[in-house]
This record gives sequence, structure tokens and C-alpha cells, in this order.
Amino acid sequence: MPDRGAGTLGAVPLRYPDPLTPGDRIAITAPSAGVPADLRPRLDFCVQHLRRRGYDVVLGECLDGTGVVSAPAAARAAELTAFLTDPSIAAVVPPWGGELAVEVLPHLDLQAVAAAEPTWLVGYSDTSTLLLALTTTTGIATVHGQNLLDTPYRVPSPLASWLDVTALPTGAAFTQGPSSHHRAAGFDSWQDDPTVSDFTLDTPGTWHLLHDPTHTSTGTDSGHPDPEGTLRARGRLIGGCIETVSTLAGTPFGDLGAFAAEHAPEGLIVYLEAGGEEATSIARHLWRLRLAGWFEHANAVLIGRTRAPDSDGFTQRDAIRSVLGELAVPVVLDVDCGHVPPHLALINGALAELTMTTSSTTLTQHLC
Repeated sequence: MPDRGAGTLGAVPLRYPDPLTPGDRIAITAPSAGVPADLRPRLDFCVQHLRRRGYDVVLGECLDGTGVVSAPAAARAAELTAFLTDPSIAAVVPPWGGELAVEVLPHLDLQAVAAAEPTWLVGYSDTSTLLLALTTTTGIATVHGQNLLDTPYRVPSPLASWLDVTALPTGAAFTQGPSSHHRAAGFDSWQDDPTVSDFTLDTPGTWHLLHDPTHTSTGTDSGHPDPEGTLRARGRLIGGCIETVSTLAGTPFGDLGAFAAEHAPEGLIVYLEAGGEEATSIARHLWRLRLAGWFEHANAVLIGRTRAPDSDGFTQRDAIRSVLGELAVPVVLDVDCGHVPPHLALINGALAELTMTTSSTTLTQHLC
């Protein structure tokens, strides 16, 4: 594994928003897809859930769900900028992802966001396009976790809710690990029951190394443990949804080399997950990331569990292996960080330590 050094001497510190506390204001806006009429009851339930937790909640104007996006790109960017720079707003949580969050980036006033006191931005899927860009360009930590419409679900131990980790002070650490079960297929119908708050976790599973001989594998794989059977990796977390963050490769919004040089001399732990595209498409996205240098500073790569389809004779695991199998770093599969519930809370920019033994796996994040 590459040696990135033991410390952060000379690195520019990441900036963490203040801990979220009851009474704080949380803003809801949709920088990608809005909420259609048949899911407004779910939106209302989620807002009430936050209010029952003691938070003040403000709804933005960009929530319309009649089209692919909630509003024109400039309007979505203006509202997101306003919320991220408003000192009375402690966190911004979109209802969910969508398809075209990338349209917001040319209009987002990142200089104003960087000059303001940091505000938590939370979500996954298409929202991760904005999370990653915000952290890489401003050095402000963001949260890859539940979207608003997922927030009422009770997160099983040893995973953590975004509401819990954003309540921690700067300098704190928290540890998560694999969920014992996940949902193999299907989704809850929020139209039929907008108040559902218990995941259906019906299938056992855990995280695996790409090279693990107990799972189907061919070719050259990575991530071998040390002679004692323990694998360890350390680095700053950064990542998101493969299909959406790959649009940032080769742009100032997705320059992981510059991010590592400024904030992470110890290296990176890159996490990625496939939302739904078939395996050959995922391989192309991953190759775009690799050719753009996304793994040059990686000390480990975490790949989320996915239900995305295989291609004819080419599986999702083949896609990972074709791009990452030659890397001399651990590649961990089936991580709880994407479109298959439940969801880890991952802080973009946090210093993370991954430890895997024959009996346990932990991921500890330090807000430093």
C-alpha cells in the first residue's frame, strides 16, 4: 500500500460545521429532482419527524416535482447558495437525489459559500455530485448519508444516522461497521404508507475484499491482509454515486489530486457506489475516474452494495475488477453506502481508519 506519511503537517485543515443541536434550523431544498404530489405526504411526515426531534425546519421554493428538476438551474443554485451562506441555517437536506444536480455547479457561488461559516449539506445519490464538489473546492466537510425522505428510518447498529454524526463536535470520532442485514429487492411504497420508519432488512451480508477467495473472483485482485490477517487503511474520505460524480472527473470540482495535496497528505479512502446503470456502463464511469487520477492517492477503495444490473456475461463485480483489480490497495465490496438500505454516514473530508480482521470490520471517522 502506498505510504502517504503518518501526519498532516502542512495540510490545510478541513472545516467542519458546528454540531447540530435541537433548536437549530434545517433547510429543505431540491437542487436536483423535486417532490411529486403523490409523495408530498411523505415529505410532510419527514419534516414533522425533524420537528419532533426539536429542529426548526424551513422549506425552500425549489421543491416542485412535476418535471425532471425542481426549478431552473440558476434558481436551484441561488436557493442552495442562500441556505449555505445563511448564518441561521445549520444544515441543508434535499428530499432525495435525481438526475441533473450537475447543472447547479456553474451557478453555485462557491466563493460565498467558502467565505461563510460552514453549514452541513447532507444526502446521497445525485446529491453526492454537490457534496463532493463542495468539499473538494471549499474544504468544508459534507455528509454522505440519508436523504430527507429516508431520515425517519431507524438506522441499525453499528451504522449511524446523519442526525447523530452531525451532532458531534469537531475533534470527535465515531465508529461504524457492516450492517448484519440489508434489503435484497424492492422499496417501501411511501404513497401507500408515508409514515413508514422501519427498514425491511431481509438478507444477511457483510463487506468483502475483492480478492476474497470465498467469493467468485478471477484475474488479479487487490487488498491482501498482512501476515497476521489484519487489513488496515487510513485516509481522508471522499466519494459518491459513480454515475453522477464521474461527470466531475477532469474538472475543478473533481480534482482529487489537488484535494489530497491541500488537505490529505496521508492519502484518501475513496468510496463509490453504483446507483442503477448496468455493469459495462459502470466500468466506463470507473475508467473515467481512474484515468482522471482518482485512485492515485487512494489507500483504500470502498464500493457500495448495489442492485444495479449485470451486462450480458459481465457482472458488476467484473466492472470493479476490470478497473480496480490492478490497484495495489484494498478494494472493499458490498459496503453500506448507497442505494441499498441501510446507509452509513460518511463524512467527506473526515480522517478515516478502516480495519478488517477475520472476525470484525470497523470504519472509524475522526472529525479533525
